[in-house]
Amino acid sequence: MAVPQVVVVGRPNVGKSSLFNWLARRRLAIVDDHEGVTRDRLVTLVEHEERFFELVDTGGMGVVDVDDLTADVRHQIDVAIQSADVIVFVVDIRTGVMPLDEEVGERLRSLDVPVILVANKADNETLDERADEFYKLGRGRLVCVSTQQNRNRDDLLELIIDRLPGGGEERPQADPQMKVTIVGRRNVGKSTFVNTLAKAERVIVSEVAGTTRDSVDVQFELDGQRFMAIDTPGLRKRKSVRTDLEFYSTHRAQRSVRRADVVLMFFDANESVSKVDKQLMGYVMENYKPCVFVINKWDQLVGKVTTDRWVRYLRHQFPTLVYAPIAFITGQTGKNVKQLLNHSQMLYKQARTRVSTGQLNRLVHAAIDQHPPPMYQNRRPKVYYATQVSTEPPTVVLMCNEPKAFANDYRRYLLGVLRDHLPFGEVPIKLYLHRRNRNEETPEGAESR
Repeated sequence: MAVPQVVVVGRPNVGKSSLFNWLARRRLAIVDDHEGVTRDRLVTLVEHEERFFELVDTGGMGVVDVDDLTADVRHQIDVAIQSADVIVFVVDIRTGVMPLDEEVGERLRSLDVPVILVANKADNETLDERADEFYKLGRGRLVCVSTQQNRNRDDLLELIIDRLPGGGEERPQADPQMKVTIVGRRNVGKSTFVNTLAKAERVIVSEVAGTTRDSVDVQFELDGQRFMAIDTPGLRKRKSVRTDLEFYSTHRAQRSVRRADVVLMFFDANESVSKVDKQLMGYVMENYKPCVFVINKWDQLVGKVTTDRWVRYLRHQFPTLVYAPIAFITGQTGKNVKQLLNHSQMLYKQARTRVSTGQLNRLVHAAIDQHPPPMYQNRRPKVYYATQVSTEPPTVVLMCNEPKAFANDYRRYLLGVLRDHLPFGEVPIKLYLHRRNRNEETPEGAESR
């Protein structure tokens, strides 16, 4: 189970970014009186009462962007809401209910996730009585807070923790259906591949409703294993997306990536890697999805180009994805398709793997002893202990004295060590460095250093 996401939403200028910084205890988001400052989603890891969650800041709902990026901001908000496990709906207690607050409340009304209504800027108790009018928005438990006066932070965090999924003892995971999303630009053979799956020997298929311009779910079985293949529309360059239909097809393809357990990134063996391919892979990696590079139509190049040449080419085009496996198939005939699905299952199992705290700490401490981090402000950065807090993707938190002291190249070194020595070497790993609280106890199996 992935780290739960807590998404902060609301109209502009209610103090969402201030609340984000306040809960994270770090100044991460820009805070300004002008509306529309936050555009992209900002994500940080927060710990409270030994529970971890990802806190997500979003742009103001209903804002009209001065740089004509309104649709992009709205899309970022929609993506965050769709992935939320808990929503923090922020309002301004000083202004009272505004029309945009009601619009946000209406947008959240149909969601089946817990909503916490936060009346911000309640600098003292005398302002709390103004919060009663926000109950008409009709969503969630209401709590009054003040980021400036540091008021009721623990109350809000406790409400969040109470509503997070997956509390208590983790139950053994069943063997669920694996969802494989097939992506790529136009005419690389995605639909042919899905049709081949549907017609392959020992395969039972039932199709879920969809259209050729939308993402289509195809359920099938192979050797007694259940799968779902998600075919997606072929993507084009952004400047070529001229119609509403193409715009929504792009967003549906992105949504299918978010639903995936494993992504199959298709390339035409006769075509070079394009800008669209790189943008699409950027989105796949942004969502930490296991991925296989699939070179389709390989029968057309047999005897002309070696697989080694294509491997070197892809590694050069995607240098940060050296761990991603590469498959050569002919989707039309089914050549190597079964092997591709078997390898996809391996990635799925890797992404769901959890290692012991003791094993993880022995590995991390050995890596640091062999290659210590550079000095930072005349001090040696320290990692006290490491813990894996979730799966899908495997998420590792290093409790340290100063996260800023670990440069990006050193973080890449640690990621490489984790990937080389732990049983998730071919999938993305989330690595967080988190400042350890002075009074925090070291978990069992983790030797503090």
